[in-house]
Amino acid sequence: MTALAPETTALVAPPRWRSLARPGILVPALVVLIALACALAPGLFTAQSPTETVAASLQAPSAAHWFGTDATGRDVFARVVHGASQSIIGALVAVLVGLVVGSAIGVAAGAAGGVVDDVLMRFVDVLLAIPGLLLSLSVVILLGFGTTNAAIAVGVTSIAVFARLARSQVVSVRVSEFVEAAYGSGSTAAGVLFRHILPNSLTPVLALAALQLGSAILQISTLGFLGYGAPPPTPEWGLLIAEGRDYVATAWWLTVLPGAVVAVVVLATNRLSHAIQGGAE
Repeated sequence: MTALAPETTALVAPPRWRSLARPGILVPALVVLIALACALAPGLFTAQSPTETVAASLQAPSAAHWFGTDATGRDVFARVVHGASQSIIGALVAVLVGLVVGSAIGVAAGAAGGVVDDVLMRFVDVLLAIPGLLLSLSVVILLGFGTTNAAIAVGVTSIAVFARLARSQVVSVRVSEFVEAAYGSGSTAAGVLFRHILPNSLTPVLALAALQLGSAILQISTLGFLGYGAPPPTPEWGLLIAEGRDYVATAWWLTVLPGAVVAVVVLATNRLSHAIQGGAE
């Protein structure tokens, strides 16, 4: 009986998904859920207006105003909470753009092969050769300022990453034995693609989408900081940090606290997405 104990333990070992229920995972998950709740229902977290003067200017953080007030007397905590809708929803739009367009390009290249593959992958190589910030700035200047356009611009910068991963997965699955068996049984190319290749190719692509969310939040905040995001007085995380630059010496909370919120949300998103990716393997 003693010799069988290790085998018995191995047989009843918990699946890897249960490893997600650890404090190191639950805390980032809670942070992400709170951030999403702020984006969808900011009124649950603050009753203050993000655009109206509510107190004297440049008040330090207190019980009445947790993040203090800015140069015009607006509540900084309320602006951070309401700014989540601009930054987080914009990041979700950016990831969706990269996921849909990039996956379509990668799947088309991997499934078609030949000249189509060469042409599409050369286009992807061009996108990869351009620095991400420069590409996003170029796109947002062409489309115009605003959070939606900034989100599309950030999404364009991630198209190449999704395309390369989707193509590599499709090419790998396309030569599998079960795909060849499907062709041998008389299935059409379209039927094999949608029934066999895509379901077995897109799981890593979806995992990449989770990883890209934190990066998208950071990039949209960067564009907002540079003045290419939501116009004032609309609250947006990057814009809030930019507005406090002139008061760093006298009102540190204007930049430090919104910046800390961005850093915590991005780190939590990355930690959670890595855990999900590892648990799904």
